[in-house]
Amino acid sequence: MFCSKLHHPRANFSSGYAYQSSLDAIGQQNIELSMSHIVRSHQISKNIKSINSRIETRGIYQCFLSSSYSDPGGILASKLDKFGFIDGQKLSSKQSTVRRTRAEFKSEDNDVTRTELENLESLEGTSKAALPEAVEPTKSWWKQFPKRWVMVLLCFSAFLLCNMDRVNMSIAILPMSKEYNWNSATVGLIQSSFFWGYLLTQIVGGIWADKIGGKQVLGFGVAWWSIATVLTPVAARAGLPFLLVMRAFMGIGEGVAMPAMNNLLSKWIPVSERSRSLALVYSGMYLGSVTGLAVSPILINKLGWPSVFYSFGSLGSIWLAVWLSKAHSSPKEDLNLSLEEKKLILGGNISREPVSSIPWKKILSKGPVWALIISHFCHNWGTFILLTWMPTYYNQVLNFNLTESGLLCVLPWLTMAVFANIGGWVADTLVSRGLSITSVRKIMQSIGFLGPAFFLTQLSNVKTPAMAVLCMACSQGSDAFSQSGLYSNHQDIGPRYSGVLLGLSNTAGVLAGVFGTAATGYILQKGSWNDVFKVAVVLYIIGTLVWNFFSTGEKILD
Repeated sequence: MFCSKLHHPRANFSSGYAYQSSLDAIGQQNIELSMSHIVRSHQISKNIKSINSRIETRGIYQCFLSSSYSDPGGILASKLDKFGFIDGQKLSSKQSTVRRTRAEFKSEDNDVTRTELENLESLEGTSKAALPEAVEPTKSWWKQFPKRWVMVLLCFSAFLLCNMDRVNMSIAILPMSKEYNWNSATVGLIQSSFFWGYLLTQIVGGIWADKIGGKQVLGFGVAWWSIATVLTPVAARAGLPFLLVMRAFMGIGEGVAMPAMNNLLSKWIPVSERSRSLALVYSGMYLGSVTGLAVSPILINKLGWPSVFYSFGSLGSIWLAVWLSKAHSSPKEDLNLSLEEKKLILGGNISREPVSSIPWKKILSKGPVWALIISHFCHNWGTFILLTWMPTYYNQVLNFNLTESGLLCVLPWLTMAVFANIGGWVADTLVSRGLSITSVRKIMQSIGFLGPAFFLTQLSNVKTPAMAVLCMACSQGSDAFSQSGLYSNHQDIGPRYSGVLLGLSNTAGVLAGVFGTAATGYILQKGSWNDVFKVAVVLYIIGTLVWNFFSTGEKILD
């Protein structure tokens, strides 16, 4: 077997077939094959020298396979048909063996490495030869799994831990209040202290993520809130002020999670997969609430309330170890990312360089940015009311006991997790079929507003608890379509500033939750649950109008 670059003054072979007869007789001279119907025939009389070292050259190569003998006579560019004939004539010599090979070399830079192939042994009387082939080993399925979806799953698991660590206090506060003799006002203060820190880092986390990268910021956030979770029992024993500070510290860590995640996905996920990836990540929050509400009572009954904080908080160290070894802030930083996937990702996203400064004046002068902020406020008013006051509604209106109320609180989170992913797939399918991103975002968010508004208005008409629970579940299920609406829009209108944009809008969303929860208590003192739902419905309709008139799916910030 030898590889050689062909030179001929009148012939140019880029690929083809080569044949050589090898005879057993030692010292036999060159063989000349004469065929009358060959239009063009060239004979190469130069002996082929052996190759003793690796060399690099430029050009097109052909490979020829032959048995070793002292003086290879010639190479004839003819073709062997399927019956063993060369241009219609059968080789009659029994001592000769015809061998055929075809080689095609391709190099992007036209740099081809030629290496000597040695020790090719041919079995006597046969045409079999042992050919060393460089076969690329088959990669394991987990190595072939797209890296961008590894990032999505890591963000999903981070948000799973985020809500597990957040909701465990709502269960643990019951035995804690008995142990430390806290009244309802103190319990409310402890519950609200989380939002003190959470509000502080929404915008700051977005700026930080856009400037230095989402990997560092999300890693910091998970480490910070996990440490705060583990130290919560210690702070509680030290005194109420220490516990309030620790809960605020936990809010600081969780406050950077959403902006950092948004920054990461804006760099890793092409627009054709944006909705489903965000839906999957946010469903991690919903499932985290389900897991926390389901597991916390079991741990408290068997191991005591501190075990909830120790066990949940320690999971963050496992996540952080995987995150530091697998995650990257952008595809350009991942040296192991395949060229094919990098081309897909970078082809769907234009601008990926970290920002050096935030153009606040330009951002706040854009109508679609204010549409995001106002819509986020209107959305979260209804969402936080339902999630915060739902157990009370089940107990006071539907006459469920506390155990039944706790179990039924899981149902909305499950429906949100399911419908968020359904909405994501629907939105990406519509985009892939040619519907504009603006139209898709408006359709999905309109469902996220008008669906809950419709089902809340039906609550005053239902007569059975089962139908009331069904209406609440459907309300939250349709609300989950917002993940493919306003929650995806930050990356649409300003991918470089997606962290800052989410920080701005989510700050408004958190304020809506704080004010909405307080306002609901005041409304219930003067009125009824129907009045609470009417306020939420009015805000849902306002959000729908603002969103459809002023939002866009086009990039407006460079």
